[in-house]
Amino acid sequence: MRATGRGTPDVPGSRLADTVLERLTAVYGAGADPERGATMRAYMKDVAPFLGLTTPVRRQLSRTVLEGTPRPDEADCTAIALRCWALPEREYQYFAVDYLRRHARVCSSGFLPVTRYLVATVPWWDTVDLLAAHVVGALVAADPELTADMDAWIGDDNLWVARTALLHQLRYKDRTDTERLFAYCVRQSGHPDFFIRKAIGWALREYAKTDPEAVRSFLARETGRFAPLSVREALKNIGA
Repeated sequence: MRATGRGTPDVPGSRLADTVLERLTAVYGAGADPERGATMRAYMKDVAPFLGLTTPVRRQLSRTVLEGTPRPDEADCTAIALRCWALPEREYQYFAVDYLRRHARVCSSGFLPVTRYLVATVPWWDTVDLLAAHVVGALVAADPELTADMDAWIGDDNLWVARTALLHQLRYKDRTDTERLFAYCVRQSGHPDFFIRKAIGWALREYAKTDPEAVRSFLARETGRFAPLSVREALKNIGA
């Protein structure tokens, strides 16, 4: 099934989500450190308020939240993610991303519009990049028909959606569709934004771990097309 749509997804009913969100808000809220939260918010360019939970603390609290809960289905994943995204503090969105990474295999291609909403809503690299590599990438790998959606996303006006298309193959290694990766990089080579230029370099650098000569040859053929940032990032581990 090919997934489409850009609207706000409906939040399905889910008893598991009810349980998880009740525990989550109580446990995370009790561990909040407002002073640290203010520092974290400033560091992350005011993308959202923060509770002030460090990563080790947050992960420990998440284990407490999830203790004894059953394996979710796609509706549970959708409900948990969307309900976390509706909460103001960033750590709830981190919880949702971690949860989706863990359970991406239970989600079908029909989950792709949910991921697009998550990528485009309260967007910043801290959630977008993990969703791209671990959730969107997994969905596309499981259903190659979703490459048509990635072909649309790479030209999207929302830079975070385009960045997701660039990065969704990060973990594919020798399964990478090299032609598509290079075409995406060329498509966005003139983009003025730092986060797109950085993503081009990162995507190429990651594939260079599998086939450095292909990346080197590609950049040689396209001399002058890419921003210096993209080229530096791409060649960081393989040289000119």
